[in-house]
Amino acid sequence: MIPVTRSSMPKVEDYVARINKLWDSRWLTNTGVMHDELAESLKTRMNVKHVQLFTNGHIALEMGIQALGLSGEVITTPFTFASTTQAIIRNGLTPVFCDIDENTFNIDAKKIEPLITAKTSAILAVHVYGIPCDVIEIERIAKKHNLKVIYDAAHAFDINYLGRSIAEYGDLSMFSFHATKVFHTVEGGCCVYNDENLSKNLVSLRNFGFNQEASDVTNIGGNGKMSEFHAAMGLCNLVNLDAAIMKRKKATKIYDIALEKVDGLQLFPTITVPLKRNYSYYPVRILSSLGKTRDEIVELLKQNNIIARKYFYPLASDFACYKGIYDPGYTPVAEDVSSNVLCLPLYEDLQEADIDQICKILISA
Repeated sequence: MIPVTRSSMPKVEDYVARINKLWDSRWLTNTGVMHDELAESLKTRMNVKHVQLFTNGHIALEMGIQALGLSGEVITTPFTFASTTQAIIRNGLTPVFCDIDENTFNIDAKKIEPLITAKTSAILAVHVYGIPCDVIEIERIAKKHNLKVIYDAAHAFDINYLGRSIAEYGDLSMFSFHATKVFHTVEGGCCVYNDENLSKNLVSLRNFGFNQEASDVTNIGGNGKMSEFHAAMGLCNLVNLDAAIMKRKKATKIYDIALEKVDGLQLFPTITVPLKRNYSYYPVRILSSLGKTRDEIVELLKQNNIIARKYFYPLASDFACYKGIYDPGYTPVAEDVSSNVLCLPLYEDLQEADIDQICKILISA
């Protein structure tokens, strides 16, 4: 079977060498040495002033939103993973769904302003598949209307856009370190930001709301601390990251050459401004001219032991748990993309022969 993704792993001896120290220290969580080393390494890699690590990306996003003290409505995209919208709602906020751009599949910045009301407190955008949002326009709108900007950058680790780290944009960004991501800590995530005033809140929130002296609980927090075992995996994977991205880049180019002239497929958009990618996903949009539907392609691949993913489907705005509670908005582009998008297998050790097989099946369709 060719899976849609496969986790990168360091050499087992490298990981064991890291965690061996834990049998001496017995410091397994609560911001240990490896936790702090990883946070400092990420700070340098992402060129940001502050990094707070969490047990997973969702908790990082949920607590990041909470730390910003938002209220009312948050304008966001329906074309995203469940976590994005859930983090908004679990903070007692109302998601306002904005349509997406036809080319990048990110929130359409041109459609944000008409959705702003007196209740709007923030824009929460997603760098879908590691494609950067229109950060310049979003920043302009946010400044004009005094809104916070949060980026769900779960897919966007190690990306540089317009000569800057993607982590430098917005008031706060969340990165996921889930096992399927380009860089992972098995489970994990972080919030990055440049406003030092957020640090006290975030550190408190991830530790049950305790204050700095742990003498009282001053926030309604939870348990979001990253363990030393997870941080150790992150430190190992960080060493191998550049090589892993280069392998993904090579696989992506093989796909591109085989599929770029296939009528009926919309591939990863061409970005004309400076962009350093991480090659985290290989999405294709199935157009009517292909002759088969997205679901038919999924079944055809499955018959050949190839797993592709309808990512993201359904739209977050169509989830059963939101029906009759939140307005799904008017998002025709998102609806069409969600019904026709497919992520093909892409991971560090994907073989060229496997890519050739996948492409031949798509071409034959």
